[in-house]
Amino acid sequence: MTADPYSWMEDALATIHRAGWYRSMQTLHGRSGAVMTLDGQPVINFASNDYLGLAGDDRLIQAAIAATQEYGTGSTGSRLVSGHRDLHQQLERAIATLKQTEDALVFSSGYLANLGTVSALVGKRDLILSDQYNHSSLKNGAILSGATVLTYPHCDVAQLRQRLEQHRDRYRRCLLLTDSVFSMDGDLCPLSELLALATSFDAMLLVDEAHATGVLGATGAGCVEHFGCTGSPLIQVGTLSKALGSLGGYVAGSATLIDYLRNRSVGWIYTTGLSPADTAAALTGVAIARQEPQRRTQLWQNVAALKQALTQQLADNPDVDLTLLPSESPILCLQAASPAIALHLGAALRQAGIFAPAIRPPTVPTSRLRLTLMATHDRTHIQQFIAALNQAMQVHTQTISTNLRPRTR
Repeated sequence: MTADPYSWMEDALATIHRAGWYRSMQTLHGRSGAVMTLDGQPVINFASNDYLGLAGDDRLIQAAIAATQEYGTGSTGSRLVSGHRDLHQQLERAIATLKQTEDALVFSSGYLANLGTVSALVGKRDLILSDQYNHSSLKNGAILSGATVLTYPHCDVAQLRQRLEQHRDRYRRCLLLTDSVFSMDGDLCPLSELLALATSFDAMLLVDEAHATGVLGATGAGCVEHFGCTGSPLIQVGTLSKALGSLGGYVAGSATLIDYLRNRSVGWIYTTGLSPADTAAALTGVAIARQEPQRRTQLWQNVAALKQALTQQLADNPDVDLTLLPSESPILCLQAASPAIALHLGAALRQAGIFAPAIRPPTVPTSRLRLTLMATHDRTHIQQFIAALNQAMQVHTQTISTNLRPRTR
């Protein structure tokens, strides 16, 4: 009798359970927003990347409906065959205008944009230098390219320079990869320094603006605008599914870059074009992000209010093993000493009507509560979160004290 070739999966799942890394989906109900319904319970949503609160905006919804009525539900083919619509071109022009680049190209997802762009730019004779904490899409794009991939410590410009000095001259082309806002920590890349290194070592620089688009910069163009690097020779990749409230990804840069990707990016050439509904919603999202800067103002006021409250909360509860990680974005992370602590706090917050799930390895190096702010949160939401967190921390402290108390026989 032959062995079951799939039996290893049960052992692997058992290992995941023992490590406290097991994951399962949680179904949210209702329109996207600051308050949603989870398993029949209203919860304040601190887990969404909908930074400007556009995913539930009536204007995006109506744009999607109108596009569906005019074009149908799908693009029906790749953009080079039967899937190209004038909406796609309008969206690409709008993104290029926002980013102040010569052109842009829309992909069916942000993940696909990174895979398709990185693998088109470099190959087996080339070198990639990638930040340790880069998103999975950048890392897998690097692997797919076949290039030699070297990782440098997170945001460590000195170590990056050292690797360039040691290895750059052995390869034909060189590509530096970095997130602009790191999605699981909330900190920013040292963009100006990276640009200087790219120039010095004849390297290309690709920046993933997924969590910066619509959020950072005077007009919401992202970290490139925030750091005053608009117009610099770099490649900007991003997503339409976070602050812009839709779905899809983009690449923005020179006209030559975009023309090259249309002809060489397999992630764009061989996939169906973005649906009319998603395209129209994203086009409306870009317009609103530019026309309503008060959304960003409100978002950053919420970030400041929660950051201040969390700092005070941790100072008042020094016995709880939590650390607020440095952040310059709407992503605030409370690092926990163990997966168990993060899971306990996440569950306690859930019972109190707060949705702020624990994020654990291997997604991140250390367990944490990852909190994301939205422009549509109000001060009451923040106050309720702080009150619920305080109660959860008190229960956690009491549990530890009880477990440490000497037992009598």
